[in-house]
Amino acid sequence: MAIESSIQQHADDGSQTIQVSDSSCGLEAIIVLDSTVLGPAVGGTRTNRYPTAADAKRDAKMLARAMTRKCTMAGLDAGGGKAVVIDHPGLDRAAAFAALGQFIASLDGRFRTAGDLGTTNQDLQAMAAHCPYVHLNERDLAAAVARGHVACLKQVLGVGSLAGLTASVVGCGTIGTAIAHSLANHRATLVVADVIESRAAQLAAQTGGRHLDVDRAMTLDTDILAPCALGGVINKENVNSIRARVVCGGANNIIKNRITERHLIESGTIWVPDEISSAGAVIEGIGETVMGLSDRGDLIDGLGHRAKQVIERAQHDSLLPSQVIDDLVKKLIMAKLP
Repeated sequence: MAIESSIQQHADDGSQTIQVSDSSCGLEAIIVLDSTVLGPAVGGTRTNRYPTAADAKRDAKMLARAMTRKCTMAGLDAGGGKAVVIDHPGLDRAAAFAALGQFIASLDGRFRTAGDLGTTNQDLQAMAAHCPYVHLNERDLAAAVARGHVACLKQVLGVGSLAGLTASVVGCGTIGTAIAHSLANHRATLVVADVIESRAAQLAAQTGGRHLDVDRAMTLDTDILAPCALGGVINKENVNSIRARVVCGGANNIIKNRITERHLIESGTIWVPDEISSAGAVIEGIGETVMGLSDRGDLIDGLGHRAKQVIERAQHDSLLPSQVIDDLVKKLIMAKLP
């Protein structure tokens, strides 16, 4: 393997952008270490096709920043990071992910990763063969997201049970599947959707729900809308059509921007920021491997109280929930600086 890398240090915020390539297998990857003030940078490895390398870098930076916010809000000894692998026809996946694992191992634990959109368990296995900083148990991570998701819903809706509530889960991958099963187990009535219709149909059959196309599921009149796939799915094109009582999902960066966030809140919808609602996985992984916690349950359940705290402060101070998180994260990180 002929791994090449270049590191760009950003003086304004201390983050690092690392470009990793290996021409022998077609690997082109970007690793962003957004913050290591509180501990190692942690975040999943995403595999996706991008129009340009600049788009891939932008996505990695945005996702890594979201992970810093997520880790800080979850009370973890960790900061945010992200790896993005650019998918293309010439990518030799087995060799490419082995090379990526080898490079991540050379960072000596400054970056720890797990699965993300487009990255298969086989890809992770190839990385883990060369790197001890790859978390492989996707099922436990997804179950932790689902547990935190329920905790958030109960707190912000002020209910002790989700029985009888209606929920629309959009995205039937590992996280969406875990959330759908969790909601069904809590006796919510389900609609599920995915760009791969057969996957949605299968999950609907498993959970006793029904399946719709993605656009209809996003704008359904329902108690709970849970986007669990790509980011930016609530945007200027559809925000005025969102009719859910609460948006609380398992994806990252669900809302496109703050203008959209303001429109959503002004419509009367409760918005649970995904930095909180999807933080169960990082608590499960980092709580075990970095913090040495034998039981991460209390931290995961505490996400509900954090969500309620952020929403109530946003309402009291006439701020967006994202602005409240900005302030809290800044204060918590600044308190750790020498």
